[in-house]
Amino acid sequence: MLYILKTALELGLLYSLVPMALFLSYRVLDIADLTTDGCFVLGAAVSVQMAAIGHPILGIPLAMGAGACAGFVTAFLHTRLKVPSILAGIITNTGLYTINLMTMGWSSSVSLLKKQTIYSLFKSIPFIGDWGSVILTLIIVAAVSVFLIFFLGTRLGLSIRATGDNIDMVRASSVNPTFTITVGLCLANAMTALSGAMVSQNQKTVDINGGTGIVVIGLACLIIGETVLGRRSVKKGVIAAVVGSIIYRVIYAVCLYTKIIPVDFLKLLTAVIVAIAIAFPAMKKGIAFMQKKRVHMKGGDKNA
Repeated sequence: MLYILKTALELGLLYSLVPMALFLSYRVLDIADLTTDGCFVLGAAVSVQMAAIGHPILGIPLAMGAGACAGFVTAFLHTRLKVPSILAGIITNTGLYTINLMTMGWSSSVSLLKKQTIYSLFKSIPFIGDWGSVILTLIIVAAVSVFLIFFLGTRLGLSIRATGDNIDMVRASSVNPTFTITVGLCLANAMTALSGAMVSQNQKTVDINGGTGIVVIGLACLIIGETVLGRRSVKKGVIAAVVGSIIYRVIYAVCLYTKIIPVDFLKLLTAVIVAIAIAFPAMKKGIAFMQKKRVHMKGGDKNA
């Protein structure tokens, strides 16, 4: 059971940067960015290819740079060419499929067997032990979380937050919303690519379809975390992304371990978890409304 929880914690941390990226694009900027699926694989492909030639550490910043470029394309389509944000993300995501294949040497999958990764290098440090992967991932996620909280408190970060709240007010304040949207989407996709880079080096493989549905799962993780912690501040939002990702992976791992759900039903389980997570806020409001209505009707009966 300890091994199952350790695996769930590790996977939760590895994928937590995706809901964190969605927090920035979806919650802060109020933009539905569908570049996530392709950008996740892009980061993984760049990272794996760099690790394959003996530069696993260099693969991390290069993967983030590639992700930022993908975010720039989506931002350019949306802000300059006036393509709706959803369509801009779909267009970029579609184009990334070919870019990812090209990055992977026109192969649908690439393996890192017998190759060094950032995790194997970290585990080679004395006294690290079996928890090395969790420790290294936790350090990276914590660093990104602190950076994002700090960044969104700067003048540029506040401008990005204001753009999501009221873009007309931002224009009236002589702030260029095109620039703030571009920076926000580049940063969000850089985090997504970083997640893909860490996952691929941790699992020593990358698959062209590895990012399919990752945006839905990431959004579900974000909503789970917000349900637990709330969404009153940037700090809580960032922490909620990490907590929600871990909770989602723990639920997934427990279902697998207890064999309550057969392996063939895993996709259905994912769909159910995502649906419940996304619908929970509305369900919660509906239940509260029905309770108030019931109390009001009882009060009316007494007065009668």
